[in-house]
Amino acid sequence: MRLYHGSTVVVKRPNIQRGRKATDFGKGFYTTTSLEQAMKWAVLKKNREQAERAIVSVYEVPDDILDRSFEVLCFSGATKEWLDFVVNNRRGKETQKYDLVMGPVANDQLYATIRLYEQGVIAADAAIEMLKTHKLFNQLSFHSKKVASLLKFVEEMAY
Repeated sequence: MRLYHGSTVVVKRPNIQRGRKATDFGKGFYTTTSLEQAMKWAVLKKNREQAERAIVSVYEVPDDILDRSFEVLCFSGATKEWLDFVVNNRRGKETQKYDLVMGPVANDQLYATIRLYEQGVIAADAAIEMLKTHKLFNQLSFHSKKVASLLKFVEEMAY
């Protein structure tokens, strides 16, 4: 399986310790199967940091990575469980017990809906219905060294 990571630097050896804690799936190394999404992340980071370039690092991992003997949490879409997991991680409340987490990206377009749910303004069912109107990209976050070691750097793409 091919995975992409958007940044402002080439990342040949991913470091799970460098990630921010209060993110969708907690502190880890984030990738996606969507080149389009990785490009958006890279450009967003470039603009935020006023960097010179946006870079997408490309990796290969075994196709059966989700079926191996790792602790894996996989969300099939925008569900109440996914929504609660994201909210808890963003609040720093979720304790990381997974090697790999896969599910939708709660990007900036979705953030307003998630905030409404988080504040109790709307119920989970309403939030999920609102989220379904958006194109949901996936993300895979690596949370242990043993699973991150399966990421094999292939190439970089600069924008």
